[in-house]
Amino acid sequence: METAQLIEEIRDINLSYMLLAQQLLREDKISAMYRLGINEDVANIIEKLSSSQLLRMADTNILLCRFRFDNNLIAEMLSNHNKDRALSQSHASIIISSLPAETIT
Repeated sequence: METAQLIEEIRDINLSYMLLAQQLLREDKISAMYRLGINEDVANIIEKLSSSQLLRMADTNILLCRFRFDNNLIAEMLSNHNKDRALSQSHASIIISSLPAETIT
């Protein structure tokens, strides 16, 4: 994959993520904050972005979303395909929910 194509893919992901985040926040802010792993300050900023601000923010070569886990345990729980998949996902959700929300620094 060429660099230009890779950057375009990142921008597309950013735009999709920002549109989804804004929609989730406008529908149910508390639930969206949990699902996105963001705090209220970040949620307020995203929620209030105009369309042009959202487009400018998404138009970067830096991926705006990130994985909410950085250890094998959660990755294994989320990718578990056995009969206890629902239980594994529940456990992963509990662990992820205990992690701190993103903050503005």
